[in-house]
Amino acid sequence: MKTGALLKYSSILVFLIAIGMFVYMLNISKALSYLSADPKACINCHVMNTSYATWQHSSHARNVTCIECHLPVGSTVDKYLAKMRDGWNHSLAFTMNTYAQRIQISDHAAERVQKNCVTCHAVLTGTIRANSDRYHDFTGKAQVDRKCWECHRDVPHGMVRNLTATPNNLGVRELK
Repeated sequence: MKTGALLKYSSILVFLIAIGMFVYMLNISKALSYLSADPKACINCHVMNTSYATWQHSSHARNVTCIECHLPVGSTVDKYLAKMRDGWNHSLAFTMNTYAQRIQISDHAAERVQKNCVTCHAVLTGTIRANSDRYHDFTGKAQVDRKCWECHRDVPHGMVRNLTATPNNLGVRELK
């Protein structure tokens, strides 16, 4: 066999192996599930079981999915850009095992969640903002820039959210 033909067939074989590995990685990581709005996609990684379980037992589980709180609403482009950024950060942290026992939301993601809280609860937050002079911390400054979860710590994920201490975090199941 000539060197040119050997190189050609070797290149084709390497290419096919690479394609096979890519398809295998897509399948094993359940990568396509992240394109959906299904909250169960969030528990593809075991570290998210506590967040899913506590959400599942909250009042938000009846009408709000993870996507509606954690991703931008309105713009499909912004939503998928945020999904890509978060997916990259999550896969890097989970692969390199660099995440904390108690998962913390990033500043960028916290801004999105706050915006979505205010949007969904617009009537209530409008009333609160209109009366912000009555909500103070005794320094004389109005409290208009607080995050919703500063008061509502239990919504929707509960107080305890680490890998070992959250009730119902094992055996996550679909509630009827």
